[in-house]
Amino acid sequence: MNSQSPTFDIRASRQEVARPRPQMLRESFLDLSGQWGFAHDDDDRGLAQRWFDGRELPQAITVPFPPESPASGIGATGFHPVVWYRRELTADDLAAVGHERGRRLLVHFGAVDYRARVWLDGQLVGEHEGGHTPFALDLTDDLRAAGPHVLVVRAEDDPHDLAQPRGKQDWHEAPHAIWYHRTTGIWQPVWLESVAPLHVERLLWTCDLTDGTVTAQVDLSHRTDAEVRVRIEHEGAVIGEAAVRATGAQASVTVPLAGQENGQEYERLLWRPGSPTLLDAWVSVEAEGRTEDAVASYLGLRSVRVGGGRFLLNDRPVVLRSVLSQGYWPESHLAAPSEHALRREAELIGELGFNAVRLHQKIEDPRFLYHADRIGLLVWGEMAATYAFSRTSVGRTVAEWTEAVRRDAAHPSIVTWVPLNESWGVQHLALRDDQRALAEALYHLTKALDPTRPVISNDGWELGTSDLWTMHDYESDGRTLAERYDVPIEELRAHIGDTGPADRPVRLPGTEDRGEPVMLTEFGGVKWSKGPEADGAWGYSEAVSDEDFERRVGEILGAVQRGTIGHRGRRHGLAGWCWTQLTDTLQETNGLLSEDREPKLPIERLRALVLGRED
Repeated sequence: MNSQSPTFDIRASRQEVARPRPQMLRESFLDLSGQWGFAHDDDDRGLAQRWFDGRELPQAITVPFPPESPASGIGATGFHPVVWYRRELTADDLAAVGHERGRRLLVHFGAVDYRARVWLDGQLVGEHEGGHTPFALDLTDDLRAAGPHVLVVRAEDDPHDLAQPRGKQDWHEAPHAIWYHRTTGIWQPVWLESVAPLHVERLLWTCDLTDGTVTAQVDLSHRTDAEVRVRIEHEGAVIGEAAVRATGAQASVTVPLAGQENGQEYERLLWRPGSPTLLDAWVSVEAEGRTEDAVASYLGLRSVRVGGGRFLLNDRPVVLRSVLSQGYWPESHLAAPSEHALRREAELIGELGFNAVRLHQKIEDPRFLYHADRIGLLVWGEMAATYAFSRTSVGRTVAEWTEAVRRDAAHPSIVTWVPLNESWGVQHLALRDDQRALAEALYHLTKALDPTRPVISNDGWELGTSDLWTMHDYESDGRTLAERYDVPIEELRAHIGDTGPADRPVRLPGTEDRGEPVMLTEFGGVKWSKGPEADGAWGYSEAVSDEDFERRVGEILGAVQRGTIGHRGRRHGLAGWCWTQLTDTLQETNGLLSEDREPKLPIERLRALVLGRED
């Protein structure tokens, strides 16, 4: 087989700067980050006045930073429900992306919060709803003049619409309690690609460790009888190739991997913390003797499931030492300040001794997931919550969560899905059949979209059908925590059948404990600020010095660690835990790091606390 691959070095490309969609790379690429025209439209008059015709806008904004953030150059944190963007696409831009007659010009948006409409030269080319998920639009048919062309985006993000999936974005004008500044409009990268009319639109990797195979699920731009070819390499050597004829607009290509049939050797290529092997992959589409499209990708061979009260990675038990991350930066809010910041975030988590991260109330930038894939960091993927229950909120949640799972399901780092947290948006889950039905439906929808990972139906309490039993407990006294968790397994399991630490039932009536793993997925939250504090700064408990901070963190972590499987050879107990939290975030000053990512204690001391001591 002689499938064509891109000429650039995929390994070098990944190690330098991760592109916005790291599992589907083409040579054709132009980053549109930088200066765009910008305007607030508080009176919502832009449509009537035809701002989409391409008129100049009065301000300049740095894309992809949200206009509430200092990094955007705007820094307006008040209520601004409608914003507009404008950027020219020049002949040089089109040449840089390799666009020519007969090809299709695509513009990709990583995320626009919450509802977007896009025009080119005054013609509406498409729209999208969902503030955390990507979309792409074909500009080709509206390139009617020689140029330059004007791209215009209108974003609508009603700060008072509680039926929008919003996560930790505040509906008050100023941040309060556990909520933060809003993120409006474009907040992830925008880029151009020029592709053939027949091209790959979506790519999903799955693997079967028992058969030693990898399957590529390939969605094409239209129905065809073209051949889809897949080649997989490890360290430059081809370890598998296969090809099939596309059926309609889809193809499923299963590739046997050389050497994986050897039961004594197959673990050598498996992806796991400490040995995060990534395999390089190329997918090409060929028709009438020529290559129509070729994309570079990567994958990791691994399985994840639960069994016997344990969390199993590649059928081996692993104890999750996780940290909760809000993914928020003071200068850029939910948008990362740079690709390097995403890389450093993942690396810091590992340096602190954690092997997992719970991305809280945010569908994170895929570049972070790439770095988690690269370094072997386990990730919990979580949906951003609504705060009102209605038919509207149900429809929006289901649609956006479906897009998120489909976007991220090929990342080996993601090991758990969390569609709901603490009954947010379903506050009467224990009492109302319709709200409980949504939680059950989200669990089963997630399993239908991705049967390969555990799903937590409602993290923290009031769990119905779920693959793990999880609890949140912000008790600050180590002795009390030890009395709850450093106990025989029968006592630990009694917790999940009763009222939990938050005075809510852990399991809903009618559910059955079938031996699912038990985890403490939020605890800690010790406040300690060395410098000036934000207004309303708080934590779940408070330290008064470096020494007191270290003592408190150590006592809380130590109590939970003693109740965890594996401590002193313990065969039963907590299957994992998640510490709150990685960094300070505005008024939440309970991070191990400041909001500028500076450790509050030397990293080696924090790492020793996270890894624990046998005592």
